[in-house]
Amino acid sequence: MRIAFLGTPAFAVPALDALASAGHEIAVVVAQPDRPAGRGQELREPATKGWARAHGFPVLQPLKVRDGVLAAQLGALSPDLLVVVAYGRILGEDLLRLAPQGAINVHASLLPRYRGAAPIQWAVAEGERETGVTIMQMDAGLDTGDILLQRALAIGDDDAEALAPRLAALGGAALVEALGLLETGAIVPVRQDGGRATLAPVLEKEHGRLDFRFPAARLAARIRGFRPWPGAFTSIGGRTLKVHAAAAMEGAGLASGVARATAGGILVGCGEGSSLLLAEVQLEGKRRVPAAEFLKGHPLPEGTVLGP
Repeated sequence: MRIAFLGTPAFAVPALDALASAGHEIAVVVAQPDRPAGRGQELREPATKGWARAHGFPVLQPLKVRDGVLAAQLGALSPDLLVVVAYGRILGEDLLRLAPQGAINVHASLLPRYRGAAPIQWAVAEGERETGVTIMQMDAGLDTGDILLQRALAIGDDDAEALAPRLAALGGAALVEALGLLETGAIVPVRQDGGRATLAPVLEKEHGRLDFRFPAARLAARIRGFRPWPGAFTSIGGRTLKVHAAAAMEGAGLASGVARATAGGILVGCGEGSSLLLAEVQLEGKRRVPAAEFLKGHPLPEGTVLGP
């Protein structure tokens, strides 16, 4: 197939690799504009742009996608299909209907669960044991289009950062499989059951705040799900304490938020009689350290409470 590819971050690169390896013709790669990044705020190109330059494919980086200009540019290339992988922009009807085969999306969840911008992070944060990828025929809704193909993947002990490349590779393979089935007419689209839908909204800093009224297992899942962004944090003595690693434990007789020093780290009381062992922490303005090391310089008085 002749494909116009729309994708921006590193998550989209395995899909490009898979398409090229399978012999599909990539007419153009569309990515978001270069953005300032890092402490120096120097302009950094998207991962897909770097891939396209390295492989000799043309690149478009429009500031807007709903003004008709991009649709005209892509229409002039006569693609059979638009493939969208983590592009980061909402497409209008002019783009969705531009190609004979429409537009399909590689979404990093088993739809209709975790529709939205951060499906990988929320699946981990909500304690799911399994997630996967969905190849979806795009429509005007938020990840509401018909399902063409799904492939599942066990989450295991992965955090969101480690899970993303596994899902990206699975997504590339599933995409090529789906295109092969589309070409032979072997796919029967399946309408999503909206009653089973859950959302995976854009992550905000406040999502990482630990509320020790919740059970420890839930908090441990959120720490894994929100690593590296927005990260998990609480406060101690009015200062922010980031939590990089923790484990859910059986109850230790501590009220919610009450912290106690142990040989393994900082034990904090949580909801339903559980407790959370903070194993690696970082006080604002300081470096990341094992919690046992933190305690050497910051002993916990009896009755110390973490959080607001």
